[in-house]
Amino acid sequence: MVINFGAGPAKLPREVLVEVQKDLVEYGTSGMSVMEMSHRGNTYVALHDNTLALVKELLDVPDNYKILLMQGGGTGLFAAVAMNLIGKTGKADYLVTGSWSSMAAKEAARYGTVNWVVPKQDKYTGIADPTQWKLDPEASYVYYCDNETIGGIEFDSVPETNGVPLVVDMSSNMMSRRIDIKKFGVIFACAQKNIGPSGITLVIVREDLIGHAMPITPTIFDFSVIAKANSISNTPPTFIIYVMGRVFAWIKRNGGIDEMYRQSMVKSQLIYDVVAKSNGFYFCPVEAKVRSRMNVPFRVGGPNGDEELEKQFLKGAETLGMQQLKGHRSVGGIRASLYNAVTVEETTALQQYMLEFLKKHQKS
Repeated sequence: MVINFGAGPAKLPREVLVEVQKDLVEYGTSGMSVMEMSHRGNTYVALHDNTLALVKELLDVPDNYKILLMQGGGTGLFAAVAMNLIGKTGKADYLVTGSWSSMAAKEAARYGTVNWVVPKQDKYTGIADPTQWKLDPEASYVYYCDNETIGGIEFDSVPETNGVPLVVDMSSNMMSRRIDIKKFGVIFACAQKNIGPSGITLVIVREDLIGHAMPITPTIFDFSVIAKANSISNTPPTFIIYVMGRVFAWIKRNGGIDEMYRQSMVKSQLIYDVVAKSNGFYFCPVEAKVRSRMNVPFRVGGPNGDEELEKQFLKGAETLGMQQLKGHRSVGGIRASLYNAVTVEETTALQQYMLEFLKKHQKS
C-alpha cells in the first residue's frame, strides 16, 4: 500500500476516488461522463452550484461575498489579485514569509508599487513580530500566505491591517481549520494541495472589492466577469470541479472543518514530537509557534542534515510505501505533507518509521 505524503498534487480521500471511479463513465442517470456534458446543461450547472453551496456551508461564507472558481492556479491569482485590487492607490503591502508570498510580491510589482512589510530574508524560519511590520496606510490591500508549503511556516493568527483589505493565499490549508471570512477581502486556494485535483482555484471575494480591475486585466482574471457569469464565463474544468465538490461533501460527512482541524493537530503533533525527542537527530528549522500543521519539514542527522542519512531515510520510507517525502529542492531535507486526506493511521506509520530509523542510526 502506498502512502502519499506529497505536497501537491496531493493525496485525495480514497473514499472520493472510489466514488469518482463509479461515476466516471456515467454520472447519475445522465448517460454520460461529467467530462462529456455541456458546461451550460442543467445537469452540470446543478453540480456546479452544489459545489459552490458546499463551500458556503462549510466555511459559513457571508452573503456579501462571492465564491468564484477560477483558472490559472495560485500563480494566476498572484496576478489576478493585483490587477483587481491594486488600482485603488497603486500600492500594496506584502507580508513575505516564504517562497510563495515572495513570488506573489514579485508578480504584483508588475502592476504597482509593492511594499515588503518585513525585510527580505535568505531563509524563512519564522514570522516577524507585528511590532516590526512596516504597513503602508495607503496600501490598496495587505497580502500574505497563510501556510508556506516549502518552508513549513503557518500563521497562528490573522494579521491586523487597521481596515486595509486583507488578501490571503490559503492554497495549502484551506478547509483544515475554521476561519472568520469577514476578516478578509479576498481568500484564494488552488485545489491541488488540500481540496481537489489540480486545475481550479477557489476564490472568495468581498463584493465591494469587485469591479475595480485595471484596464489591462484579462477577462479570465476579472473578478466582476467571473462573478457575473457564476464562474462559467468560458468552459470551466468541469470534471475537476465535480471532484472538488465530492471532496467538500466528504469533509461535510466526516465531521466538517472542526474535525479536519482536530485531526490536523493530532497528525502534525505525532511528527513534531518525534523531532523534539530525538536529541537533535531530527531537526525542524521553523520556530515552534508557527510550525505548519500541513507541511512538516525536517532534516535528518542534525541542523544541516546528513545527505547520506537522508538518502537512506527516503529509501527506507519508499520500501514501506511512503512516497514523496523528499523536501523541496530549494531547501532539501524531508517534508511530510499532512493534508486532510492523509489519515492519522498513515501518519502514525511515518512516526513509527522515524522512531525505528532513529534507534538504528542515532549515535550512542
